[in-house]
Amino acid sequence: MQLKSIMLLLPVAFGASGQVLKVSPLPNPSGAESLQAHWGTASDGSPLLSWLEKSKDGSLSLRYAVRHGAQWSEPRTIVGNRQFFRQPAESPAVISFANGSLLAEWVELPPGSGEAENLYVSASKNGTQWTAPALAHKDRSPVQHALASMTASGDTEASLVWLEALKGEDAPSALKRTVVSSSGAVLKEETLDSDVCTCCPTSIVKTENGLLVAYRDHSTQDIRDIAVIRFENGRWQPSRILNDDKWEINACPVNGAAAAARNSRVAIAWYTEAEDKPRTQLALSNDGGASFTKPIRVSIGNSFGHTSVALDDNGNAVVSWLEEGSGGAVRLLARQVTSAGVTGPVVEVAVGAQRSIGYPRLLQAGNETLIAWGNSGSSKVQTARISK
Repeated sequence: MQLKSIMLLLPVAFGASGQVLKVSPLPNPSGAESLQAHWGTASDGSPLLSWLEKSKDGSLSLRYAVRHGAQWSEPRTIVGNRQFFRQPAESPAVISFANGSLLAEWVELPPGSGEAENLYVSASKNGTQWTAPALAHKDRSPVQHALASMTASGDTEASLVWLEALKGEDAPSALKRTVVSSSGAVLKEETLDSDVCTCCPTSIVKTENGLLVAYRDHSTQDIRDIAVIRFENGRWQPSRILNDDKWEINACPVNGAAAAARNSRVAIAWYTEAEDKPRTQLALSNDGGASFTKPIRVSIGNSFGHTSVALDDNGNAVVSWLEEGSGGAVRLLARQVTSAGVTGPVVEVAVGAQRSIGYPRLLQAGNETLIAWGNSGSSKVQTARISK
């Protein structure tokens, strides 16, 4: 297991004021029955939206489209009629490389295998023809290989981080990394941490110094705080606890960290119930994740987490999270946090049932901040623009 220690905390400076955000609907080309949306960016920086879509025969397909200016491309199918895992935290993802090629990842549930979750990848040079799906892990036993996140870690390679539960969900799970070429070939697999929270999403980003992974850790005392681990100068640094929340829970909260990076700036948002105070927090870094500010509370009421974060070139973050509303409804909220750590007013993006909202995703593409949500499978994925 990696060495774990408390990170150096930087003081938060105050002086700027967070701006009021405005939310405007953004039409998208997903089908009438779509779910589990995820953002990526095309090689030219344009927003790339992927989602699962139900066909007339009831089967699901993984599709995507790219938004150029105010226009979306025609949706294209990556793979269809697969046993996709319909879980809000498991939304498939698509990334691009500098040469325009694409790589997709998703999780499937093999038929007749109650606990098995398999992670697949497929690549395309032209966005139309895709390679045959390939397993992204060496292990073939019927256990969890899931909760992946992915980023381009080189001009022709991607890094996927994911969780492997070789001894079942009640035993320690491992944080793994798989390196995949832009042509879809699985090149390398390694273990980053041998004891992590079993069912919380991971998040990987690339900074100007290297890779940074944020994930929910696990101790023998059932402390499940967020940890980070960095790949710099050709090696992984020891993992470190982002903040010593000391959240003790003998269960998996299915609530991971969300990370965003721009050059040397990093923002990480996460959920905790430490001290019986459900809340969403944010920490900022100016040195590629070597150190972070003290936590900034962004939620205002009873938070449910499911956080996402986007970061602009000036280091200002937009954070989204779910929070309890009236009458049993769930509110999807967002607010800006400046690079100085100042929180702006909260804006409501959507209201609905928690499962129908799912795991919202934010994206910073150029000067635009975009958000996607929707997981019912009987209605359409929703997208909106968040402006300042």
